[in-house]
Amino acid sequence: MNKITIIGSGSVGSTIAYTLTVQGIASEIILIDINQEKAAGEALDIRQGASFSASSSVYAGSYPDAADSDIVILACGIARRPGQTRLDLAQVNVDITKKIIPEIVRYAPNAVYLIVSNPVDILTYTFFKRSGLPENQIIGSGTLLDTARLRARLSECYTINQKNVHAYVLGEHGDTSFVPWSLANVSNIPIKEGQNLSLGSASHLQRPVVDFAEIENYVRKSGSRIIERKGATFYAVSMSVCHLSRTILSGIDTTMTVSTLLHGEYGIDDVCLSLLSVVNNTGVSGKVLLPLNDNEIRALHKSADTLRALIKQLDI
Repeated sequence: MNKITIIGSGSVGSTIAYTLTVQGIASEIILIDINQEKAAGEALDIRQGASFSASSSVYAGSYPDAADSDIVILACGIARRPGQTRLDLAQVNVDITKKIIPEIVRYAPNAVYLIVSNPVDILTYTFFKRSGLPENQIIGSGTLLDTARLRARLSECYTINQKNVHAYVLGEHGDTSFVPWSLANVSNIPIKEGQNLSLGSASHLQRPVVDFAEIENYVRKSGSRIIERKGATFYAVSMSVCHLSRTILSGIDTTMTVSTLLHGEYGIDDVCLSLLSVVNNTGVSGKVLLPLNDNEIRALHKSADTLRALIKQLDI
């Protein structure tokens, strides 16, 4: 029996609940929202289709119903509007998160908490500072989605299955994120800045022209482009959060680019951002320190400095 509580039944929270049900990840799913009717409607809509997927109990509840949850997902707060950056949301969503923390931690102190709301790195830091929980139980979705977007774009460039693309987005989930190209590869063939892979048979070599700056910009701007076109992003982020949830419940050590608190890694301290971390049923059990080059370390420090400067302006 796996129990997952989702706080927030907006587009992201309800889509996470739907995807969890369809994929059979949790046997019990609780939706909590200040708008109780909205949460009840979303839960009812999903529950009535549950017979077509793995058996799941989906219902709306309140904080006491979160007791004994294995995972609590925070997908609450004000959504990003067209033209608005993730960091513009900061103080409003920090205040919402601060109100929620004592309510939910009271009933689910042993759960692994997944922070999805934006700005995710700031809210992950807020949760750490305010909850009193061990930091291994607090995970921000971070650049997990950015990494998926990067791999999707590279798979298009090279016309290759996404599972053959191994590359990461690190740092802030936002405009200062970056790709450590020195580590990126397709089927163990390195992708190096200024070079292009040749894939295919000898008689028909594929030599795609890859613009690394364009790809990084594509990754950073994907969210805002989707918001401009359809008003919100929720499918891909929901799939990434469900993948993260499944990994936690499986208990198998898996590396992911998620946002966690740093303690001197690469000379960075007291800020949450995404590195490659090891995730299992305890939450985050450690970090994998990638062999970044000097330019990549400088890019990571730029992300940390940007987030730290914002933290100083906020009432956390």
